[in-house]
Amino acid sequence: MIRVLVADDQALVRAGVRMLLQVAGDMEVVAEAQDGAEAVRLAEQHLPDVILMDLRMPRVDGLEATRRVLAARPATRIVVLTTFAEDSDVYAALRAGAVGFLVKDDEPERMVDAVRRAVTGEQLLGPSVLRRVVARFLAAEEEATIPVPAVLTDRELEVLALVGTGLSNAEIAEELHVGITTVKSHVAAAMDKLGLRNRIQAAVVAYRSGLVDAAFRPVRHPRGGPLG
Repeated sequence: MIRVLVADDQALVRAGVRMLLQVAGDMEVVAEAQDGAEAVRLAEQHLPDVILMDLRMPRVDGLEATRRVLAARPATRIVVLTTFAEDSDVYAALRAGAVGFLVKDDEPERMVDAVRRAVTGEQLLGPSVLRRVVARFLAAEEEATIPVPAVLTDRELEVLALVGTGLSNAEIAEELHVGITTVKSHVAAAMDKLGLRNRIQAAVVAYRSGLVDAAFRPVRHPRGGPLG
């Protein structure tokens, strides 16, 4: 059973999300928070697998709550809830370690799918959105190319490159003709070795290390041989 905490300052929104998730059958809303401070406290108390975190809340906003929760328990999967996809705080939350975001007027089924994907470490951004997010990250950082991470195996590099293109685990499995469990293992190993919290950060590393080009396509890596 997937344990979920819902953080939103609107009681009606919380009630609707609770009803939607609990009828899914494989998830349970273990707590509700009406502001960021309460979200942090309840996260420590209930240890949810996934937090659906509204950004605009009183006292402590969702961005700061995200930072505090992940500082205490990095394995928590946080999905940002927002009214506007272009909200600048969305990008800050992703930088802080949130695994993706949902716009509040998305289809209800997308929220259920997002919780399931978040708990398995899947990204919650399509390729086009991922590219915009990575571009934002790079605009705020030094864009010099960094070496291909030496700690990764060739297969992990190949998988990291495909993560950088925006593919899901299932799509990577199809591309490489391997099982999805194998892909998950390689993704997890690469992210653990590099100290990455989410696939967005992995995509930034893939870009800056030359595993994908400016169009987010896999390229040859310095160890020789093509990726993909």
